Amino acid sequence: MVRIISMTSSIRPSLSSLRFSSSTSRFPVHLSSFSPSCSLSYSHLATAVPQSQLFGLKASKLLKGDGNGMRVASARNAAQASTSSTQENSLEWVKKDKRRMLHVVYRVGDMDRTIKFYTECLGMKLLRKRDIPEERYTNAFLGYGPEDSHFVIELTYNYGVDKYDIGTGFGHFGIAVDDVAKIVELVKAKGGKVTREPGPVKGGSTVIAFVEDPDGYKFELLERGPTPEPLCQVMLRVGDLDRSINFYEKAFGMELLRKRDNPEYKYTIAMMGYGPEDKNVVLELTYNYGVTDYDKGNAYAQIAIGTDDVYKTAEAIKLFGGKITREPGPLPGINTKITACLDPDGWKTVFVDNVDFLKELE
Repeated sequence: MVRIISMTSSIRPSLSSLRFSSSTSRFPVHLSSFSPSCSLSYSHLATAVPQSQLFGLKASKLLKGDGNGMRVASARNAAQASTSSTQENSLEWVKKDKRRMLHVVYRVGDMDRTIKFYTECLGMKLLRKRDIPEERYTNAFLGYGPEDSHFVIELTYNYGVDKYDIGTGFGHFGIAVDDVAKIVELVKAKGGKVTREPGPVKGGSTVIAFVEDPDGYKFELLERGPTPEPLCQVMLRVGDLDRSINFYEKAFGMELLRKRDNPEYKYTIAMMGYGPEDKNVVLELTYNYGVTDYDKGNAYAQIAIGTDDVYKTAEAIKLFGGKITREPGPLPGINTKITACLDPDGWKTVFVDNVDFLKELE
C-alpha cells in the first residue's frame, strides 16, 4: 500500500516570514504555531508536574545530607516506585479516555479549486466554510459525514499563498471506495492526476490506486465494501517505528492494529488507531529502512483528537516522551480547552476537549 519515494531532499527556502493560519475551527495555526511564548498561563497547570519530579527534589536533599548509604538507596527506590506508579496511573487513564480522531488539517493554494476536486472527484461533501479576513485565512471542512461522528478534512487557505512544500515525511490520505476503477476514470475526466493505476497491492489482493489533488497531496483509493468511515487513513513516515508505536500506544492510547514488514521493498508499516481498520480512521506509520529523518515541509499541519481531559492528556504526553507545544487550557474568547504536542518525530497533534468540541458544532 505504501510506495517508496526518494528520500533525498535539499533544504527548502523558509517561509517563516509569512503568516500561515491553519487549524481547527477553534484557533489559527501558523508555521510557528503553539510556540511557548504564545502559551497561556493557568494556575491549575501546576498539577501537571509529575510526582516523580517533586519527589526528586526531596531525594536530592537527602543525598546532600548525612551520606547514609541506606537512606540514599531508600530515597532512590522510593523515587523509582513513584515514577512507576505515576506511569501506571497515566496508562490506565489514557486507556479509559474517550478518544476519537476528529480531523486532519493542511494548507492549500486555491480553496475553490480544491473543494471542486474533492466534491466532484472524491465524492466528499462540503460541511462548512468560513472566512476570517482579519486573520487573512479561510477554512473549509469536507468529508463523508457529520463532524460529530466522522473523521473529516480541514483545509486552510492563507491569503496570497498559492503554493506549499509537502516535503518527504507526509505520505498520503486513504479513502475506501466501492469501485476504485470508477473513481480513477472520474479523476481523469476531471483533469486529475493518476500516479498508480488500479490493481492489486503488491503481495496482496486488495485493489488500490493512487491519485493526486491539485496541490500534490496523494490519496490512496482502497477498494472495500461499505464502511462507516470512508476517509480511513493518514500515512506519515517515521524514523524509528518501535519508538513511535510505543509512544502512540502509551501517550495517545492507540492500539497497534497490525504491523507488516516488507523486506523486498525495504519498508515496514504499522496501523495505529482507536478501533478496527474497516470501521475507523487509522494512522499508518511507515519506516523506510535506514531513513531516520524527513523533511516535513510546511503544507501538512496536524491531526486533531478528542479527549475528556486535556490536562491529564498533557501529563501523559510529557510522561511518555512527547513535547507539549501548547500548554493545556481554554482558548481566549471561546473557552474551548485544548493542548498541542509533538511526537518523537516532530509530527503535531492537537487534543480538543470532547464536550467543548460538540458545543462548537452546535
